[in-house]
Amino acid sequence: MATVSTTLRSAPQDVIVLNIPVILTLLRIVLLPVIVVVFYLDYSWARPASCIIFVLAGITDWLDGYLARKLGQESRFGAFLDPVADKLMVACVLILIVEFDNTPWLTIPAIIVIGREITISALREWMAEMGQRGKVAVGYLGKVKTTLQIIALALLLWHHDLYGLPTYKIGMVALYIATILTIWSMVAYIRAAFASDTLPQKNQ
Repeated sequence: MATVSTTLRSAPQDVIVLNIPVILTLLRIVLLPVIVVVFYLDYSWARPASCIIFVLAGITDWLDGYLARKLGQESRFGAFLDPVADKLMVACVLILIVEFDNTPWLTIPAIIVIGREITISALREWMAEMGQRGKVAVGYLGKVKTTLQIIALALLLWHHDLYGLPTYKIGMVALYIATILTIWSMVAYIRAAFASDTLPQKNQ
């Protein structure tokens, strides 16, 4: 019995935790098919409506992190799920916009953004195998990049001018700035991963 009790106590207690922040993150994922369906509706309000839903999903990105810290409900599952939800949301909306608007000026940054996410995900997995995942943890630059991506995609989703403001053109500019930050943050993560004090040393 003592052995069983010791094993239970040593087992991780927060592998999957359904608290308020995690539920908000899951809601962000659930909203993705809703955005897709609304986007393809044959109505003039379809794109503005999909933009509003996307913005609401983006708000949960800020809110889940805030509540996790405020309520002391941070968990390993939440830390894993949050960036996954962000990447799914950005990639999904990028594909929608590129497919609908059909211009290389959108396709090129979309390829860069999605390619970067695949590269960094693979890099984090590799670093985790070496016990060095902390070297490529999400940093401030990555959070700024994600926030700017969400703003740019929201403007591109809206598509129509708003009170005389060319939201689509502003969204394009914001997307290119976000793409520059995407490349910058990728280089920073790769440099951190391949720093001399990170890689295993050969025996002398």
